[in-house]
Formats: sequence, C-alpha cells, structure tokens
Amino acid sequence: MIESSGNFIEENNLLGEERIKRLNHLIETLRIADEIAKYGYLITSSELADLMDINASAVTSRGDNWSWRNWVVSRVRREGNQILWQLEKVD
Repeated sequence: MIESSGNFIEENNLLGEERIKRLNHLIETLRIADEIAKYGYLITSSELADLMDINASAVTSRGDNWSWRNWVVSRVRREGNQILWQLEKVD
C-alpha cells in the first residue's frame, strides 16, 4: 500500500538499501575467505570467528575438520595458546 505521505515507500527503500548493504558485506566476507584459501593463509580461531560472524568458542567446539559454506575448515596446529586453521575451497 502506498500512503499519501510516502512513508511506506521511504521505509521500503531503506529496507532495500539495508538488504543490499548486508549482501555486499556477505560478498566481501566470501572474497576474504577465498583469498585466505587461495594463498594458504593460516588464521586463528578468533579471526575465523570474525570471518564467520560467530563466537570464537563456537569455532573450537566444531572439531578438527568441518565445512563452512564453500570451504573445508581444518585445524592445522597450535602456536602457543592459538589454534591455527586453514580454509580449502570446495567446488
């Protein structure tokens, strides 16, 4: 419904802009994951949690090998108090 004041249209435009912003953020996240996998970078649990937008404890509780979107995530080694993870792209 279109209200005479145009509030409804303005609200829908804002919602649409927010959806586009979230999708752009998703694409950027996926590009970062691709680059991490492509170059074989190792990342910490907290960095992986930031990438996935979850709590770091949720990363470590998943085990040594698991899937996330288009990647297999593998626990590679521990350096001091940090667990290092590797992403491998799955086609």
